[in-house]
Amino acid sequence: MNIELKPYMDSIPAVGDAARLKEVFWMNDKMVPQNEQRITQVKPEQIRDAKERLERFAPYLEEVFPELKETGGIIESELREISGMKDFLNTSYSAEIEGRLMLKMDSHLPISGSVKARGGIYEVLKHAEDLALEAGLLKETDDYAVLAEPKCRDFFGRYTVQVGSTGNLGMSIGIMSAKLGFHVIVHMSADAKPWKKDLLRSRGVEVIEYADDYCAAVEQGRKNSDADPMSYFVDDENSQNLFLGYSVAGERLKNQLEQQKILVDEEHPLFIYLPCGIGGAPGGVTYGVKQIYGDHVHCFFTEPTHACCMLLGMATGLQDQVSVKDFGIDGRTDADGLAVGRPSAFVGKVVEPMLSGIATIEDKKLYDLMRGLLSSEDIFIEPSSCASFAALIRPEELKSYIETRGLADKMKNATHIAWATGGSMVPEETRKAYLKMGL
Repeated sequence: MNIELKPYMDSIPAVGDAARLKEVFWMNDKMVPQNEQRITQVKPEQIRDAKERLERFAPYLEEVFPELKETGGIIESELREISGMKDFLNTSYSAEIEGRLMLKMDSHLPISGSVKARGGIYEVLKHAEDLALEAGLLKETDDYAVLAEPKCRDFFGRYTVQVGSTGNLGMSIGIMSAKLGFHVIVHMSADAKPWKKDLLRSRGVEVIEYADDYCAAVEQGRKNSDADPMSYFVDDENSQNLFLGYSVAGERLKNQLEQQKILVDEEHPLFIYLPCGIGGAPGGVTYGVKQIYGDHVHCFFTEPTHACCMLLGMATGLQDQVSVKDFGIDGRTDADGLAVGRPSAFVGKVVEPMLSGIATIEDKKLYDLMRGLLSSEDIFIEPSSCASFAALIRPEELKSYIETRGLADKMKNATHIAWATGGSMVPEETRKAYLKMGL
C-alpha cells in the first residue's frame, strides 16, 4: 500500500471517524441527477436480458424446487409494511421516521434464504445455459425443464463451479450448482458461520475453509479455478452477471409497490437501505431501481464499523485500491455477510453517480435491532440484515440529507424500505444464541 492515507483522514471527516471505528453517515458528493449520469460498465437493456433468462428457467426451477410451485418458478420475496418496527425505532432510537417503513424480505427468498439467491443463482443459471446451448442440449425456445433430466445432470457433472464467500453467496452458488449437477467448491473465509458450511456439505458441496479473511478465500478460489479448464469461477468482486441478477429486483419491486398502491414520484419519495459487503448485491439493486425511479429513489448502503470497505473506497475515491486494514481496521464483525475488507471497484464506479450515501453501525446494535424486529413484527433476520436500519437511526444526518434534497415537506408521503438480506435458513439453536448476544 503506497498511498499516503493521512491526508484523506484529515480532510474527509467520515473517513477519519471511520478509521477510529466511529459510526458515520457519509453523504455522497459525487451523486448527480439521473440525466447527467454516464455509466458505461452496464446498460439498462442488460437487465431486460437477465429478466428474460430467469423467465426461461422458471419451468426448470419449478420442477426441481417444490417451494417455487406457487410462484411458477420465479424467485421473489415479500414486501411487508413494518409499522411496529417503525414505532420501535422512533421510540428506542429517536429515529423520527415519517411515512411508511417496509421490509423487503430477501431474508426469506426461496432456495437459499438471502439476497444472494438473486445474483448468485442467476449467474449459475446463465453459465449452465451457455454450456447447454453450446453443446446442443438446449435451444432458447425449449422448455428449460429438460435440464432436470439425468443426461443434462451428467453433462454438467463434467464441470466445476467455484466461488469465494463469507457465507450467503456460497450458499446460493453451492445449492444451485449442486442441483444442476455441477461439482461445486466453495472457498469459505474465517468469518463464515459453521452452520452455513455444514448446510453446504449436506447438499453435496465441497467446502474449503480458510483461517484468513474473505479476500484470501476469493484469491485462492480464483487461482484454483484458473488452473482447471473445466472450472468456472464466480467472481464476486467483478462479476457483471451477479450484478445483473440483482438488478432484476428493480422491476420486481415496482410491481409490488403498484400492487400495494404505493406511489413513487416527486411528491412521494422512496428511500432504500441496503446492507453492503463487497457491493454486488446492493449495487445491482440500486442500479435496477434507479433505472425505474430515477431521482425519486434515494439509495443508501449500510456497513459494519469494522468492515466499512465501500465507505472508505468511495469517500476517498480510491475504490479497491484501499482496504479497511490500510486504515488500521481489523475487518472483524459478527455481520458475517458483510465481512469484506476491500470493495468492488466495478460496483463502486457504477454507483458513484447514483448512491445517496453510506451509514455504518456497531455490531452490538445489530442484535438490539434484531430483537426489536422479532418482538415488534415476529420476523427474524440475521445480524447482517439488521444493518439495513443503520441510516434510519441517524436522524440528524438523514434529516440533513432530506433538507439538502428539498424533500422535508414530502416525507409524510415517503416510503422507506429496509432490505433484509438473509436469515430464514438460520438454525433454531443459532437463532437462540443470536438473541442472547449484545445484551
